Amino acid sequence: MTGANAAINDQPLPRTRAAPVFAIASGKGGVGKTWLSTMLSIAFGRAGQRTLLVDCDLGLANVDVQLGVRPTADVHSVVRGFLELESAVTPVMGGPGRNGGFDLIAGHSGSGALGAVKLEEVARIANGLTRLTPHYDRVILDLAAGIDPTVLRFARAADRLILVTTEEPTALTDAYAMVKLLRLQGSQVTPWVIVNMAESRVKGRKVFDQFSLACNEYLGFKPKFAGAITRDPRVPDSIRAQTPLPTRHPQSQAYEDVIRIVETLNAS
Repeated sequence: MTGANAAINDQPLPRTRAAPVFAIASGKGGVGKTWLSTMLSIAFGRAGQRTLLVDCDLGLANVDVQLGVRPTADVHSVVRGFLELESAVTPVMGGPGRNGGFDLIAGHSGSGALGAVKLEEVARIANGLTRLTPHYDRVILDLAAGIDPTVLRFARAADRLILVTTEEPTALTDAYAMVKLLRLQGSQVTPWVIVNMAESRVKGRKVFDQFSLACNEYLGFKPKFAGAITRDPRVPDSIRAQTPLPTRHPQSQAYEDVIRIVETLNAS
């Protein structure tokens, strides 16, 4: 027995309440969105929550590359109709129930072929998640960078939107543009914001306050602050080594910041 069938059968009976779906978005690339998605998955897992991470970058996926895993199936097979979504699951670090383990549905690495999939195919993936969410406590969608219709469709399918930005003006502008577009499309979700690669948590909070002020003044709402992650040289080292940060550097400041964010999200 392989893939999701083995993973799901190893789980307790489905819950009566489906797991909340978190969409991790950025607008701009290069802000650490994919890295954060993997760290949140590990941190949720270590907090005792069964977690599923779905790589929704359909053209240039790289979650599996960062983690150094080789999935036997991915979203490409689902979109093309060869597999159901639940058959594309790969356990990571022992899978849910282990220390920091979680399940992964990988994207299609190194190819732009799926970058222009039809929205109905995106809807098929989103609908497939409804069969999986009862088996988990948390489901995380790692979205592609940008604000194309595919990204926005996945964002609207989530229960919670988490925007990842940095103090760079372009990152803040693109994050704002994504929220604005979602609002124009009728979404009333109030995003959580994470400021990544901050000089300090205090500076990260100031960056968020500036972003929140713009949202309140021009869009009429205030986003929520999930936390800041300080710049840590151990992060790029762990990415180059294709080893999760808490495994390679258990005492890293960046991972401690991630744990604080998970505590904030769990308390909300």
